[in-house]
Amino acid sequence: MSGTQTNTLGVAPSPTYADYVGLSDAAGVVAIVQVAKQAVVEPERSPGLARGYVRLYIEAQTEALISGQDGLGGSLVFVADVPLAPNGKPPKLKKQRMIIFADPVPGSAGTLQLVRPSAILPATPETEAQTRAVATALVAPDAPPKLTGIRDAISVAGNLAGEAETQMFVDTNSGAPVSLTVIRRPNMTPEWGVSWSEIVDQSVKAPAPQTLQWYRLACGLPRELPQDAYLQADRASRARASEDYAFILQQLGPCTRTIE
Repeated sequence: MSGTQTNTLGVAPSPTYADYVGLSDAAGVVAIVQVAKQAVVEPERSPGLARGYVRLYIEAQTEALISGQDGLGGSLVFVADVPLAPNGKPPKLKKQRMIIFADPVPGSAGTLQLVRPSAILPATPETEAQTRAVATALVAPDAPPKLTGIRDAISVAGNLAGEAETQMFVDTNSGAPVSLTVIRRPNMTPEWGVSWSEIVDQSVKAPAPQTLQWYRLACGLPRELPQDAYLQADRASRARASEDYAFILQQLGPCTRTIE
């Protein structure tokens, strides 16, 4: 489509990196579509609708498939929750390009269900570039696996006061080995890193923020070590392991999402 398209959507929180990955990871289909028709779903038929949003039944044409099955048809229908326009009325989306994150509805060709009620974004150069980058990262040969829990944690004090090394071994959905290491040296800031292989040494590094490796950790690790993960019974070792795990979570920062 040529020309500049005015975005008639109301103000909605900007998607975070965690939103892009979470939506793309959950979706069987990520596509760019152009809206052909829309109809407002009555409030009584819109349970769970957030304040400031309207539920729309949308007919659209597929413009580009970013990820998912190749057999996606040209004509699609789906229901989406979108912000009201600045005037408080439903936005006029006809001819606008949108990115959708959805799953096909079994037995109903051309019908999709969004993975979240508001898993639809205006297709701007920025949102399209980020969506494509995430889609590429998710299918890369070295893409990190999903984390399912902490299996073991052990912390060993060194010969000097304030010296220690803590290792935590993480379970994954694929069975691939993942481990976390925290190194403490006297009078120095602790250092930590992650290994995505069977090799565990002190050269591992922390992941860069806003990467798929960062996302798997920041959004996939439990908020505290499970009690059955500690391999040592003494209080000092357990306390040190717990402190080092909290240090990792603090360094990673929150897994912030804005799309529900």
